[in-house]
Amino acid sequence: MLIDIRGNKLYFEYQDDFENRPTIVFLHDSLGCVELWRDFPKKMGKASHCNILIYDRLGYGKSDSMETYIRPVNYLEAEADVLNELLEKMEIKNAILLGHSDGGSIALIAGSKYKERIKMVICEAAHIFVEDITLNGIREAVQTYQTTNLPQKLQKYHGNKTETVFKAWTETWLRNDFKNWNIEYLLPEIISPLLFIQGENDEYGTLDQVNKTTALVNGRSQKYIIPNTGHTPHREVSELIINEVTAFIKNGY
Repeated sequence: MLIDIRGNKLYFEYQDDFENRPTIVFLHDSLGCVELWRDFPKKMGKASHCNILIYDRLGYGKSDSMETYIRPVNYLEAEADVLNELLEKMEIKNAILLGHSDGGSIALIAGSKYKERIKMVICEAAHIFVEDITLNGIREAVQTYQTTNLPQKLQKYHGNKTETVFKAWTETWLRNDFKNWNIEYLLPEIISPLLFIQGENDEYGTLDQVNKTTALVNGRSQKYIIPNTGHTPHREVSELIINEVTAFIKNGY
């Protein structure tokens, strides 16, 4: 389905099977979309007895295109505001945010700004500042994009928006003015329970992201560090993540 937010059509899927239960809102990564979550959201909703909302941010998947790949430094903060408008329009007042990578950062920002609506924050491989390992990983992704069939794989999900999606991620993060991007100052405003999930072998971030986040928030915080796992634990060790997140939600509801 499509919903109009700020004059743009965003694609979403919503499943409200559980009365008087919270809604888990899935926030995809920098190259992701609804389809790339595969069956993880439905399995997560079923295991935790929660409703689920998945959506494509502007420029991704089946949503409208971005006007340009050039983004402001605070683009993640702006996405948190769009998320709040989406939740407001859909009258979701008890959201559990579950975000991966860029989506994890958006979850943290939204959790700090919109406390009345967001009851829990679950972030996976989120970033709160820029690290060398992140930039090196992005440079490798650019090389892969230029030398393999990665563009064709992404076109399956983003169609003619693929080039813009890829440049919006890589060129923004590799810009000189993005090096000082940092959301640590927002974290003390988070008072809802927080679960930070990270693969020990994450190729885009170190455990500093986890440790600093959990130290700075003012709500109950919990880390889940997974050995022999990279940047996408929900895909690499799906059942482990479902079990951990379900236990965390049940502990708060």
